[in-house]
Amino acid sequence: MPLTYMGGKIATLDDASLSGRKVLVRVDLNSPIGPAGIIDDSRIIEAAGSIRELADSGASVVIMSHQGRPLENDFVSLEEHSRLLEKYSGVRVDFVMDVIGPEALRRIREVKPGDALLLDNTRLVSEDYIEAPGKKHAEGVMVSRLAPLVDYYVNDAFSASHRSHASIVGFPYRIPGLGGRILEREVRALNKAVSEDERPKVVVLGGAKLKDAVKIVDFLTAKGVVDEILTTGLVGLLFLYAKGYKMSRKVEDLVRSKAGEEALRKARRIVEEGRRVRTPLDFVVERDGSLYVSPAEDIEVGIPKDVGPSTVEYYRSKLKGARVAVLRGPAGVIEDPRFRRGTVELAKAALELSHYVIFGGGHFRVILGELPIELRERVGHISTGGGALLYFLSGRSLPGLEALVDSARIFNLV
Repeated sequence: MPLTYMGGKIATLDDASLSGRKVLVRVDLNSPIGPAGIIDDSRIIEAAGSIRELADSGASVVIMSHQGRPLENDFVSLEEHSRLLEKYSGVRVDFVMDVIGPEALRRIREVKPGDALLLDNTRLVSEDYIEAPGKKHAEGVMVSRLAPLVDYYVNDAFSASHRSHASIVGFPYRIPGLGGRILEREVRALNKAVSEDERPKVVVLGGAKLKDAVKIVDFLTAKGVVDEILTTGLVGLLFLYAKGYKMSRKVEDLVRSKAGEEALRKARRIVEEGRRVRTPLDFVVERDGSLYVSPAEDIEVGIPKDVGPSTVEYYRSKLKGARVAVLRGPAGVIEDPRFRRGTVELAKAALELSHYVIFGGGHFRVILGELPIELRERVGHISTGGGALLYFLSGRSLPGLEALVDSARIFNLV
């Protein structure tokens, strides 16, 4: 089945013979960094499977990734990443402390079939931190130096594909561009999330990214993509505020500051138009160190920290029989175990009552660890994307995917 994006086709690893070829693969190894090094290596573990497949195909593999942002604490070399990538993939992964200089170019020429070379942090090159069209980046220094040394480009960094940076969008215009397995799984799963064929479709939307959340709600409801949106967390409080519910000044100020005036206006319009956006019935509220359950109509005192039991039961009824359920963002302040129950119970409800479940956000990996193994085995997909997932669900274009669609057409790949 061809991989599609916004009506165009993306070529995958199944559409090319890579044996004996030199392949430049862009992965996302960007990981949390602490004083002792990498804290969470889950992205490296996932990328290792892609490197293993490419090496097993007989390709000579050149790997690119960014890490952190310039001048921030997590802006470090990828040397530790290379050791972990080799450990998890079982492939020899050499590291070069260079990206586009003479040493990198020499080492790329020397990579043998079945082996891999990891270039250093792509953001050491300023072009890879600048937003520009793919065709413009294709003319830049990074792409001009590296593209002539390789036969194919593979984008396996879905989670970075909302960025129009050189290593994401430039290469597909100079050499044939393919979607890697991680990217392919993401696009297939999220196409299902927005497909008209899978009904009923329910989205549970929480977390604290209110501007993005309102864009998602607006797109999904205006286009009739989903049947219900169930709001939790700060998103639920935003839509209650848009409905005119009273809440404490502290909570009101938080909602207004996180959302901004434009998102607030859009939320009010969505409410006024009567779109199918559901709001919490109750909350677990903290006041002076004590916890109590408060109806949504009566949260003028205390701080809501989780959805309450009536909300969980109400949302369970909406999740029952859903062909597709998408859960994005926590229902409460899950860093505190006292306020984790709402998110856990909604995850359980989706897995028990819905046909195909997509989880978005790294926090769900923690939540799923608390569920019985028989429920964990029912997960359809866990998205690696943060911003990329939000872009996809809100109907905004992902430049990295657009570049692959263009590349498939330019090089007659599919």
